[in-house]
Amino acid sequence: MDEPETPAPDDSEPVGPADEKPEEKPENPEPEQPLTPSPVPTGPSTIKIDLPSATPSKPRVTVMKPKRNWKKILLVILALAAIAGLCYGAWKLGKHSNTPKPAATVRKTVTSKPKAAAKVQGLQLDPSKDYGNKYADGLLPVGDGKYSTSAPAAGTVYACSQYAQNLTSGQGGAQSRGLWFTDNNTEYDVNKKVHVNGSVMWQASFSNNVSDATRTIVTNDLPNHPTGVFPVAASDAAYAYDRNPNSIKGQTLSYSLPSNPTYGNPNCMGGQSGIMLTGVALFNAFDAGGRDAGAWEVQDACSGHPQKDGEYHYHTLSACIKDTNVRTVIGYALDGFPITGPQVAPGNILTTSDLDECHGITSQINLDGKLTTMYHYVMTQDFPYSVSCFRGQAIQPPGLPG
Repeated sequence: MDEPETPAPDDSEPVGPADEKPEEKPENPEPEQPLTPSPVPTGPSTIKIDLPSATPSKPRVTVMKPKRNWKKILLVILALAAIAGLCYGAWKLGKHSNTPKPAATVRKTVTSKPKAAAKVQGLQLDPSKDYGNKYADGLLPVGDGKYSTSAPAAGTVYACSQYAQNLTSGQGGAQSRGLWFTDNNTEYDVNKKVHVNGSVMWQASFSNNVSDATRTIVTNDLPNHPTGVFPVAASDAAYAYDRNPNSIKGQTLSYSLPSNPTYGNPNCMGGQSGIMLTGVALFNAFDAGGRDAGAWEVQDACSGHPQKDGEYHYHTLSACIKDTNVRTVIGYALDGFPITGPQVAPGNILTTSDLDECHGITSQINLDGKLTTMYHYVMTQDFPYSVSCFRGQAIQPPGLPG
């Protein structure tokens, strides 16, 4: 129902003849004659007629304003407004009384469970621990024959059976034991070991790209640092111990590695461990005869040399890799897990005894520009130097073992 309108009060007044001048009475009025009274008009005003005394003339009309009781009018208006309001309220109430109320809206607050932190797998690095500098004097243990084909163990290489059959053939490697062997040939002094002379620069080609789940590394295997002169010259001091007849040749090597490898039980390995960011292949700790390659074979000043197909490679941590921090990735194993250096802090160096059976540990590393906590292998000064078994599924290496 619409609310009734309240009429505005009428302030207009009836108006008589404009500026009418009253007629003057004569000095000697005649006696009034009886007249029949005129009917009093009805309407909003009362008209009073003054009869002439003697001489007939126009009647004088006086307009009387009706008296208005403003208080009563105001009370009436208020009463009408109140009645209208009550009627409107009753109408609204009646209109909605039979309309079912909408069900209350229940807002579900979905509390997402916090993602569980990534499970830290494997032996963990303790950054606050002082691991010491066990081999500060340069005396390193000799690892001849330290491999197994049945199970992994710290300090040994878990060799696949087919690969292990070639380790006793005696083909390749150094011709004689160096003068740097000591302590009944159980140790060797790395500071006394000779190197292949020379400083040859190469045109290196290397790329490392990650796309989806794959890391693709392509290299010509020529290092970004100088090498010695190979084959080893007869005039070189190294020739007395290791007459490496091979020359360095560019390769075409492409590694398709998992960018997010899966940690699992140890897998056996062959002769190659991985690829380093210097562009150079990384082989395991042995020479072709199953002897400690770091102790027996003579490498150049950057710890590298070529095998029979001209593939330049390392067995040990290259002296030309300057950043050997445990957070710094310096290469990748064939299963995709990163390889880092051993230095926790100056004078605080990881060794084989600090690592698991595959020569790895879990810690925070700088992976592709981001700090990431994950399992990785560590290159150490001591045998077996690098990867000794694979925690993930390794690919078939594009190069050949040396």
